Amino acid sequence: MAQTAQTTVALLLFAALTGGTAPAQSGLTPAETRVETQAAVLAPVAAAAPATDTAARGRTAAPNLRACYDGKCNLTLSKAVRFRVSPRFGVTRLSISFNRTSVRVRATGPGVTSQAVLGLRSTGSVNGIGIRVVSLSRGKAVLKLSPRR
Repeated sequence: MAQTAQTTVALLLFAALTGGTAPAQSGLTPAETRVETQAAVLAPVAAAAPATDTAARGRTAAPNLRACYDGKCNLTLSKAVRFRVSPRFGVTRLSISFNRTSVRVRATGPGVTSQAVLGLRSTGSVNGIGIRVVSLSRGKAVLKLSPRR
């Protein structure tokens, strides 16, 4: 019985992929084959859609940290991050962490460390990279970075 069901499913998938109908040995009429084939093909797609939708689960998408390499980007963070920046700033890496009251930006490079601690709607800079705190809460920080050099 289980092997017959597996055979039927395999034939239905074959029919769906080739655009035809299942062979006569499946025991299904062409109309039944089309309905079951559509259901078999569409069900996995519908089930997978919510898993990739981060907004539906209440999370923000991961920020594009590579866009910040030149010191110019907008960031929406839900956790601490660390990313590379151009050596023209005299540093090669920025680390950003936050809590509900402050954002800590630390710039490091060969023999160099610079740090700024900023509050809500404040601005500052580390080694020529300007930082503006647009909004801040316990679980989210929105920042705007811009080069000052």
